[in-house]
Amino acid sequence: MHLKHLNLLHYKNFDSATFEFDQKINCLVGHNGVGKTNVLDSIYHLAFGKSYFNPITSQNINHDADFFVIEGEFEKKHKTEQIVVSAKRGQKKLIKRNNKPYEKFSDHIGFIPAVIISPADRDLIIEGSETRRKFIDGVISQSDQLYLNKLIQYGKILAQRNSLLKYFGANHSFDRDTLEVYNLQLSELGQYLFEKRQKFLEEFIPIFNKRYNDITANKEKVDISYRSQLFEKPLSSLLEENLQKDMALQYTSVGTHKDDLNFEIEGHPIKKFGSQGQQKSFLVALKLAQFDFIKSLSKVNPILLLDDIFDKLDEQRVAHIVALVATNELGQIFISDTHADRTEKVVQNSNQTYKIFKL
Repeated sequence: MHLKHLNLLHYKNFDSATFEFDQKINCLVGHNGVGKTNVLDSIYHLAFGKSYFNPITSQNINHDADFFVIEGEFEKKHKTEQIVVSAKRGQKKLIKRNNKPYEKFSDHIGFIPAVIISPADRDLIIEGSETRRKFIDGVISQSDQLYLNKLIQYGKILAQRNSLLKYFGANHSFDRDTLEVYNLQLSELGQYLFEKRQKFLEEFIPIFNKRYNDITANKEKVDISYRSQLFEKPLSSLLEENLQKDMALQYTSVGTHKDDLNFEIEGHPIKKFGSQGQQKSFLVALKLAQFDFIKSLSKVNPILLLDDIFDKLDEQRVAHIVALVATNELGQIFISDTHADRTEKVVQNSNQTYKIFKL
């Protein structure tokens, strides 16, 4: 699978732009602030229906315009697929595939498999549990529509239960029957998500370990482990036990929305004990493992977006990743960099076709 054409209209810093891409390697080079990352983000937008860097739709519209349009023409399994994402201020975003609008955005997730590696990924290590949960959910959802639907349902029921708890607090009332309905639904959905995440990590962690060892030449031992309250007892029991606490807090304090991942190096948290280089290698391995996992299920090479990759890795390690294109381990890749000569030197050695776009 690859992206052949990209048209941007009023997207971020672009008034209008058109790109014809190589099916293997594409390099976007230029000074900071010219829009290299915005091109990568527009491709991500076509795959996921939202920006990787700014989920607020209106803030992705060019300041001098009232709307944006991103249009991409892909070739997937020898078929041409046109994806258009458009948004107008004050109106709902629209996603179309071959001129047909999606009724639910979630139906589009996974159709254009893509993985982005960006300096912003450091949030996976330094930020709270929500960032890491979104990562797990994002990887699973790209190849499992049922999981995505159950995840959306869980979020809706959770919001309704929280609203009910706030209502109890504001009105000094209590309705056990209504609460029980939400508890039952939340427990069933939560158990499903918990089991799916467990199964996913059993498959994913060995892939991650292999990628990390490839990047670092087996220098140190890293690990990922899953933290969930549901290892202790079923969610139904946890909800019952924490009812008084939830009533006082006016929100649901237990459930799979509290799950987290431990990232470790030599048995210690990588956030505290990993060097900057080790953290970068950890994150790149995480994203390449995501690539491998999605590829194994979708049977197509996801598009790989490498944003400012030289900020993360030295030239030799970037060359190692680019070389994977030659072995067909990777498909189409996009690289953004501030140094044209450095980028061209790396891609020339891959013996693959490439294009350089100077912005």
